[in-house]
Amino acid sequence: MTELEQFAAPGSEWWRSAVIYQIYPRSFADASGDGIGDLPGITGRLDALQELGIDAIWLSPFMTSPQKDAGYDVADYRDVDPIFGTLADFDEMLAQAHARGIRVIVDLVPNHSSDQHAWFQEALKAGPGSRERARYVFRDGRGENGELPPNNWESVFGGGMWQRVTEADGTPGQWYLHIFDATQPDFDWTNEEVKEEFRSILRFWLDRGVDGFRVDVAHGMVKEAGLPDYAPVADADSMGGGEENVPYWGQDGVHDIYRDWHQVMAEYDGDRALCGEAWLPTLKKTALWVRPDEMHQTFNFPYMMTEWDAAKIRDIIRESLDEFGKVGAPSTWVLSNHDVIRHASRLALTADSPQGDGIGPLSAGKPDPSAGLSRARAATTAMLALPGSSYLYQGEELGLPEAMEIPDEFRQDPTWFRTNGERYGRDGCRVPIPWESGAPAFGFNTTGDSWLPQPGEWATFARDVEQADATSTLNLYKELLRLRRERDLGIGSLVWEDLGEQTVAFRRGDLHVAVNLGDAPLELGDDVTFVVQSQPFDGTALPTDHATWYTKG
Repeated sequence: MTELEQFAAPGSEWWRSAVIYQIYPRSFADASGDGIGDLPGITGRLDALQELGIDAIWLSPFMTSPQKDAGYDVADYRDVDPIFGTLADFDEMLAQAHARGIRVIVDLVPNHSSDQHAWFQEALKAGPGSRERARYVFRDGRGENGELPPNNWESVFGGGMWQRVTEADGTPGQWYLHIFDATQPDFDWTNEEVKEEFRSILRFWLDRGVDGFRVDVAHGMVKEAGLPDYAPVADADSMGGGEENVPYWGQDGVHDIYRDWHQVMAEYDGDRALCGEAWLPTLKKTALWVRPDEMHQTFNFPYMMTEWDAAKIRDIIRESLDEFGKVGAPSTWVLSNHDVIRHASRLALTADSPQGDGIGPLSAGKPDPSAGLSRARAATTAMLALPGSSYLYQGEELGLPEAMEIPDEFRQDPTWFRTNGERYGRDGCRVPIPWESGAPAFGFNTTGDSWLPQPGEWATFARDVEQADATSTLNLYKELLRLRRERDLGIGSLVWEDLGEQTVAFRRGDLHVAVNLGDAPLELGDDVTFVVQSQPFDGTALPTDHATWYTKG
């Protein structure tokens, strides 16, 4: 490798370099004691996040929903679901976050609504050809009597992507499209009424003071004209990250939607941001979502899903900085979220586990916990030294592994049910996080109730235990975030260094970063001064699955 200097995109907007902490509200903190996390619970734990050192929080859905898909089935986009609190609770949480210098991004789900949304209920009553049905993707069925679905598309959650309705007169009727669960009908984004409704929804939350939106399924809102038959290749990523030309992923028309939304965001002061969840086959395509007049960020899923391999990690970082830099956007870096196996487990899997499948009691390739945690800490140590914006998922700062032994009767992910238990789904990364080791539900609440069971061994990961341990994952994250701020590592340039093929190594000014993915310790030399180590080690040789920041001379 030769030295190559790569720059983050220029600009002073906060979102270009921010560290953003994802809160999955039902699993973060429960003030009411009903076993489901809520907005007052978040407010009560903001001091811990301020102490951690993050810049913003992203809240997964908390809007009114029947909760068939953990809030990603929205029935009212302008209100808070009662299980999470009230609009007044949201306003208080927002005010308290802002008082601590923490910005707030909310999740927006524009690809589909709940089947309980007033619009969809109106569509069912109004019948074929109506204005109400035109807001969603309704089609006549194929076959002599319309008994066959309009095409052969398969749902991300398993089974067909079409559901037939019973018309008001009791006869079998049209079919509606649902990329996900049958309770999540897709909007028709060629419809002007849909476009205007979401402009209004954006303004509703911007008027309350939110700092931006994470856009769910940002690559799925527009479908190819004519809805042609399509069969994915075997073992394809269910969200479209590995295939070209999928008729319901990554269609060109989505870009017009985000150009429109960009203008709405620009009406407000304070650099409000749009971040897209777009699973696309290449980083070159992903970067199209963040051209100057579209979104501000999009998740770097190719980086997140890169296996523990030095050459592949180097390549994806290089390509990310290159492709996002070409359009003037920062790269985002992320290792875990609410849809994937936690990286303290994923990085040590010994068998394939496609995105969305999850891992459970009968899965092959279960990770070694020690190796998984060591790799996770090393991966984060490298990530937080990269220029751009980083996302953290609640609990990763504790080193939480995937909860793999959830009994079948407690599982709630639609994937589990729609595949008849063949795929475990995402419950394992959504278990409520531990705060105090000796408290009921490990401090998640005071009653001990929990919507998903918490592993007993999570007592050792509780925040109070880690707070008192200087070598804990929590204190590693705090130190990395403190140094990142002090050294302005979210902006500027990266210079690659060559420490061997099994190493990821680069320099940020006078700060050197190295990750050892090889089988043997890596000697760094007698002139090094360690600034931070992913795990403590003696001497100047970097152990396997460790990372460090250091200076020389």
